[in-house]
Amino acid sequence: MARIGENQRPQAPHVLLFPLPFQGHINPMLQLATFLLSKGFSITIVHTQFNSPNPSNFPNFHFEPIPDGLSDGMDTTAILSTININCIAPFRAVLARMLSENRHGPISCVITDDFLFFTQSVTDSLKVPRIVLVTYNAIGFLTSSRFQMLHEKGYYPIQDPKSEDPVSEIPPLRIKDLPIITTSTMDATLQLFVSLTIATRASSGLIFNTPDCLEQTTLANLRLDLRIPVFPIGPLHKFMVGPPDSSSLLTPDNNCMAWLAKQAPLSVIYVSFGSTGVMDGADLAEMAWGLANSGQPFLWVVRPGSVSVSECAKLPEGFEEETRDRGLIVKWAPQQDVLAHPAVGGFWTHNGWNSTLESICEGVPMLCSPRLAEQGINARLVSHVWRVGMTLENELERGEIERGIRRLMVGHEGKEIRERIKDLKENVNCSIRKGGSSHQSLDALIDLISSF
Repeated sequence: MARIGENQRPQAPHVLLFPLPFQGHINPMLQLATFLLSKGFSITIVHTQFNSPNPSNFPNFHFEPIPDGLSDGMDTTAILSTININCIAPFRAVLARMLSENRHGPISCVITDDFLFFTQSVTDSLKVPRIVLVTYNAIGFLTSSRFQMLHEKGYYPIQDPKSEDPVSEIPPLRIKDLPIITTSTMDATLQLFVSLTIATRASSGLIFNTPDCLEQTTLANLRLDLRIPVFPIGPLHKFMVGPPDSSSLLTPDNNCMAWLAKQAPLSVIYVSFGSTGVMDGADLAEMAWGLANSGQPFLWVVRPGSVSVSECAKLPEGFEEETRDRGLIVKWAPQQDVLAHPAVGGFWTHNGWNSTLESICEGVPMLCSPRLAEQGINARLVSHVWRVGMTLENELERGEIERGIRRLMVGHEGKEIRERIKDLKENVNCSIRKGGSSHQSLDALIDLISSF
């Protein structure tokens, strides 16, 4: 006679993940969750009601929504500060309940975005290990962790956002590459980064969505400084199992792929400034005429809400007639598929880290127009360290845009960039193969989670 429970399979180890509710942070967290699911872990996603992911796209995940108290019109610093106050009690309640019920298996650890620093005190109190996911790159995190020092040395508040003076404490950055913080939020921002750094140091490990080959020196310095396990496992989207747009908060227009199929190889410049940036009507007009005057075919993402509501969001008169035979404008695009298409020869980007990684992985040279957050840092790496793109250094102006597109797409400099990004693409792709640095870091991460 079989003993009770003899034929019952043991429950899979359970990992709870909590993303910051912005597209650039949600994507890598859900990509990591999908990978862990493929390795046999049970997955629960805790998420705010603001920008919540679509559970129907992830039928094998468990979802736990919590209230956040956010309201329309809040800036990024206010959103981050509010989440780190309002979500303490509901997150503690969810985690305590799940530990008590044990419905989906024993919780091995919690993985949260680094900006959700309040979760460290909650997990400490409930004796659950917390691992931190940084969805941007290592030098961006290094800059955040040194924000207090940069403030004390007078870099912040930034007096001249166009200054090319070096930030000697964080080479190869210049003052113009640093994230721009308005003086009205300086105290709140300073406290935010101090709290983030303290909580990260207290965690059980740190995950970066970056490969070692892109930031070897910075990662080595962070390991020495933080004294916790560091796992550079990027690019996470390359480990993704399932549709690449399943974590998107916006619906892509897949019809653009048929349009791309009609274009010549390497002829199209793809233009997208991400999911959160806002420009004014004047910038939209300068972009439009820069694209028109370049003579290049283009696929341009003009997202709803990407132009300030106080400005005219209409394209300039005559633009559509001028570009009808060689341009396509969509509200959102399946970016990974677009960048992988043989017709695409360049990417005019805001240099969010996900976009930058995706461009490198497909070997697409970049024209950089950083707008906010760590995008200036990323653009600096692209144009001056890896030298796989070029930056529009000044305000958006049609003449500079036209020249930049021509230099990238048909100029001699663009050809040299194309050769360099081929090599960089191969180095990054090697990192995710069996035996590569990112693959080894993922194995080490799984070992750590399994050890809890």
